[in-house]
Amino acid sequence: MERLRRRPDFLQAARAPSKAQGGVVVQMRPRHDDHPLIRVGFTATKKIGGAVVRNRAKRRLREAARALIPELGRPGCDYVLIARGGTATRPWPRLIDDVRSALISLAAAHDRLPPASPLSGDEPRAAPSSS
Repeated sequence: MERLRRRPDFLQAARAPSKAQGGVVVQMRPRHDDHPLIRVGFTATKKIGGAVVRNRAKRRLREAARALIPELGRPGCDYVLIARGGTATRPWPRLIDDVRSALISLAAAHDRLPPASPLSGDEPRAAPSSS
């Protein structure tokens, strides 16, 4: 499992399917490459609180991902876990259940989709030329 750190990776995941569940939003983006690595990113906006609250929420999401992504994550996919208002204070078993059910739901939706071609529009498009 590797961490997402670059903004373009987060922006691509934002266009992918997501599932809001209790104290977390999980986004899942299939990369459509041949690399089976699972990458995970975490984010918390100022809307949920100050720096202390945001950092606590992200620490809790990192630990939930560490426990669940290896067994429920799909190889070759990027995941972004987004903290919501109650992430920092939600009881741990409920937060784990939220992340687990979101991962299961996204994996089921991913498994129902037909395989995508490498030219599925996941990469940014070039600007049209003005000639």
